[in-house]
Amino acid sequence: MPRSTNYQQKLAHAKDHVINSIGETMDLYGMNRSVGNLYGTMVFGQQAMTLDEMRTELQMSKPSMSTGVKKLQEFDAVKQQFIRGSRKQHFVAEKDFFTFFANYFSMKWNREIKLNMEAIRKSEDEIETILEANDVDEDTKEQAQIIYDQMEHSKRYYEWLGDLSEALTSGKIFDYFPIPEEKDSDQ
Repeated sequence: MPRSTNYQQKLAHAKDHVINSIGETMDLYGMNRSVGNLYGTMVFGQQAMTLDEMRTELQMSKPSMSTGVKKLQEFDAVKQQFIRGSRKQHFVAEKDFFTFFANYFSMKWNREIKLNMEAIRKSEDEIETILEANDVDEDTKEQAQIIYDQMEHSKRYYEWLGDLSEALTSGKIFDYFPIPEEKDSDQ
């Protein structure tokens, strides 16, 4: 039995390494380490977890768990799962990192596109007024033209980013960057 316990400890230690690295890298996704640890824990979970189970597993407060789950739900990294006969909410993590990546980045990119294109549209109206005015000095007109040209260039970027987001969402990106085949674990 001691040998089996040693293997269980090694297994837990190996799992903790990966959970820790997920926690450390979640800042890239705008989430704090505790949310990353929560996500990593749920990825390795064998079944859906309640907030109480998460709290026990991670030794964090229930409100922290709830906040973390909501943050992960924003990006479809965690979904609520119905469990017949249970009155508590159960949550399960998106375990496919390709799906998580596609969901997360397409949401972020679409938000970037929306915010910046709205700003460009508003700014273009103002700059066009300057460019069409007869009573504006040449220096101001030149500066307005430079800004206008930069915004036109930016619009091309946001169009491209929109296409990239759509390719990611639709899965077309995998035609160009295929998901590597899973290696057979018997080899």
